[in-house]
Amino acid sequence: MKKLELKFENDDKKIVTFSVDNPVEPADPAAVNDAMDTIIAQNALITSGGTLTGKKSARIVETTAEDIALF
Repeated sequence: MKKLELKFENDDKKIVTFSVDNPVEPADPAAVNDAMDTIIAQNALITSGGTLTGKKSARIVETTAEDIALF
C-alpha cells in the first residue's frame, strides 16, 4: 500500500506526520506544496503540540505486508 506522508512542524517545534492513503501518482509537487500551505493557513489540523507552523517534507511511502500462516 502507498501513502502520502505530509510532515509539518507545530508550535512545540515537533514534527507531526499526517498520512493520506492511496495518493494520486505521479505526485504533483506544486499541488502538494499548495495543499500543505492551505492546511497551515486554515489551521485545518491541530495537534497536541499546538497549531501547525511550517512544512518540513512530503513523500510517498510504500509498504508491503506478508501474512504468516499460524497453525
